[in-house]
Amino acid sequence: MGQVHIQVVLTNHREAVMARLGQFDASRVHRYETEALIDTGAVRSTIPAAVADRLGLFRLRRTDAKYADGRVEEVDMTEAVTVEILGRETEMNPMVLGEQILLGVMVLEGLDMMVDCNRNRLVPYQGSWDQ
Repeated sequence: MGQVHIQVVLTNHREAVMARLGQFDASRVHRYETEALIDTGAVRSTIPAAVADRLGLFRLRRTDAKYADGRVEEVDMTEAVTVEILGRETEMNPMVLGEQILLGVMVLEGLDMMVDCNRNRLVPYQGSWDQ
């Protein structure tokens, strides 16, 4: 399993869509640029409560977060967030948890990227040898 730190831009997806439709002032769309941890051992993604608040995200429901040590905790999930990394974008519904932004493999799949463990960086997925 690998961990990579990378610059990421998070955007309130709802506001961005409304701005494209002319129903929201584009200059008011909440965006946040920071460093995130990509963890290939995590399936889903998490953001701290302070980041969710900074992005103006609604908490839509609660879900169980399962930790590696077997613990389970009920946490909030937010509305969609657009994740931009290295010029690629995807959407996620993160759990509100922890003190740092953690991006799991579902985001990697959405971005069609993978972790190059030898160089400890994110790279575009090249497909398998039989594709």
